[in-house]
Amino acid sequence: MHRPTLLLSLLLGLLPLAAQADTIEIPVGQQGDSHTPLPARGQLQRSVLDQFGLPDEEHKPVGNPPITRWDYRDFSVYFENTHVVDAVRHHEPRAAQPPAPATQPAAN
Repeated sequence: MHRPTLLLSLLLGLLPLAAQADTIEIPVGQQGDSHTPLPARGQLQRSVLDQFGLPDEEHKPVGNPPITRWDYRDFSVYFENTHVVDAVRHHEPRAAQPPAPATQPAAN
């Protein structure tokens, strides 16, 4: 067998394996605790401090205009200068649920 033909045969043989991957989709409403309030766009840093306290971690400004990130336990806040431009909840994977037991047909 020629080398290119062998390679092509191998690739075509592996193609069905790649098509069997699972895709997990998490609806936006289920991505994190929706009960945790988040800072509003346009809110001042001082107001965020008053409402949520000191962040767990504060990252240095990056870029022009400067964008700063404050990390809290459940979310991060992004500031442009001193105003909130976005706040996002951290992803928390749910505990894996054990597979349901297989049902056995009733014995006659």
